Amino acid sequence: MAESNLTGRVVGIDLGTTNSLVAYMQGDAPVVIPGVDGSNLVPSVVALDPVAADGGRPTVTVGNGARKALIETPELVIYSVKRLMGRGLEEIHDELKLFPFRLAEDEDGEQGNVVPRIKLGEMRFTPPEISAYILRQLKRNAERFFGAPVTQAVITVPAYFNDAQRQATKDAGRMAGLEVLRLVNEPTAAALAYGLDRAKEGTIAVYDFGGGTFDISILKLRDGIFEVQSTNGDTHLGGDDIDNLLLTIALDEIHAEHGVDLRGHASAVQALRKAAMDAKISLSTEDAARFDIELPNGDRYQREIPRAVFEVLIEPVLERTAGPCKQALTDAGITPEQVDEVVLVGGSTRIPAVRQLVDDLFHLAARGKKPHIELNPDEVVALGAAVQADILAGASKTTEEMLLLDVTPLSLGIEALGGTVARIIQRNSTIPASATEHFTTGVEGQTNVAIHVVQGERELAADCRSLARFDLKGIPPMSAGLPRIEVKFLIDADGILKVTAREQRSGQAAKIEVKPTYGLTDEQVESMILDSFDHAEEDFAARLLIEARNEAETILTLVERAPENPAWNQLTDDEQAAIAAARDRLVAVKGGTDQSAIREATLALDRTTQRFAELMMDAAVTTAIRGKTMDAADEDLGEAINAPHPMAQAEFK
Repeated sequence: MAESNLTGRVVGIDLGTTNSLVAYMQGDAPVVIPGVDGSNLVPSVVALDPVAADGGRPTVTVGNGARKALIETPELVIYSVKRLMGRGLEEIHDELKLFPFRLAEDEDGEQGNVVPRIKLGEMRFTPPEISAYILRQLKRNAERFFGAPVTQAVITVPAYFNDAQRQATKDAGRMAGLEVLRLVNEPTAAALAYGLDRAKEGTIAVYDFGGGTFDISILKLRDGIFEVQSTNGDTHLGGDDIDNLLLTIALDEIHAEHGVDLRGHASAVQALRKAAMDAKISLSTEDAARFDIELPNGDRYQREIPRAVFEVLIEPVLERTAGPCKQALTDAGITPEQVDEVVLVGGSTRIPAVRQLVDDLFHLAARGKKPHIELNPDEVVALGAAVQADILAGASKTTEEMLLLDVTPLSLGIEALGGTVARIIQRNSTIPASATEHFTTGVEGQTNVAIHVVQGERELAADCRSLARFDLKGIPPMSAGLPRIEVKFLIDADGILKVTAREQRSGQAAKIEVKPTYGLTDEQVESMILDSFDHAEEDFAARLLIEARNEAETILTLVERAPENPAWNQLTDDEQAAIAAARDRLVAVKGGTDQSAIREATLALDRTTQRFAELMMDAAVTTAIRGKTMDAADEDLGEAINAPHPMAQAEFK
């Protein structure tokens, strides 16, 4: 791989919400590549030239030049686009209230509900297209530095990024002319940057609080294997939320004190946002920060914010990181005292209140420990990406034996009969991962199976995140329960899911690579795990009721067809009457909500049909062996016994 381009370089890229960086391995040490202005940080800001906005040739500025345009032409600038990656229209409406972004309308005059398109002048861009401009700038910086083309990269993503967001990141890399060799979780990259892999073993917590996302990961190093034990976080939480909080307070105060509503003045809002960001940065080292801004009406808005007041204001934002941390520890099966090292990542971890929160969460001071803050928190992820790039390139003997194992943050499965979820890959499974399950049909003569892939921890598919839908067609008509459908899930090293379905008797197959699914609420993704606990009892009860009704429906269908079988006439009148009575009892309770009563009635009907089932089996065996060798008869009987049973298997709609 190292010889696949002219330089043999595979760069590591941190595509961040606020800033982005590119790095490489210089000897045994990772180094950030500076931009043309000498700065290591490239602001994740993209601006369109006003001429291009009128339909002329596109001229795009990225980085510090684009940030300056925020004041003059904010309507032609996009920032924090990472928060829009892989998300749908409904998810970003609240986001857009504080941004100057406008959404383009589709051909029917309605805002597109598939992939949101941002309107800059007369031009339209998707979030991956904007991210591609940032990646191109990083690519140019690296090529200028090396004096040769760079075509391969490792790009980091938040550990809690879902499939849609990961795929959107890969799409951006491809549009930028980069072969994305691997998507690496940011916490894993941070641990590599600190060289924690050099220890023989240990447990590491990586607390990553950046501009737009929050991640917490528990990593285990053992016998040369770097494995993520658990991961949690919030894809919609970061320093931007602190900026927005200060901005909202300032806007409200200006409106109340000066009678000016700046929300209609884009340039003034951006000037105020910059002041909020500057205040946040100052309060990381100073005891107070001051707002002093001239308003459009000539008045001045002046306010001093002491650090103590600032910490009270941002406490609700910071506390939102505590829940995921505790859950990650629980998922890993450890206590805070069992964490050997804590790594702080992201610019927001410079805030003293954040560091105090981390100290309290992991009981560091009480154990005489301190978090790792030696490296620049803005650069640490890019440095780790460079280490991972070096691993993939096989260029360094010190890293070539290092093995990284990430996990999938949420369970993956399919929607089964009645709307329940049949989980195939459990959350926190190590990736790459593969799992196979077998299912059958629930309808007579079914020739088409609709497969709905979902992600989440709830018992019902309606409460989980929809990933994809596809059909397995061309199944030969068979009795319900007879088809043998094999469903295989494969998650590659980038966390991208591929699903294959195959009917084993006929050989009919269908497959899909899960692409971004938009239009889902962000809350459905971010609160899945907590919701699964909050609603565990009611979800489990709902699942039991659905399964009980499914069992009842299956046995009732068989009983309704019983008189058509010759074995029915071998039953006595009393046996037939008992079956009819048990059937009527089950019909009476099947529509209710008492799953215990439904199961009892189902078992009662099952008991009354035992002799009928025996007579049917005797007849089937006699028919199977007639005219066949004993080996062939044994094979047929074994297949019949081992076939998926509609009452014991999750069934597709």
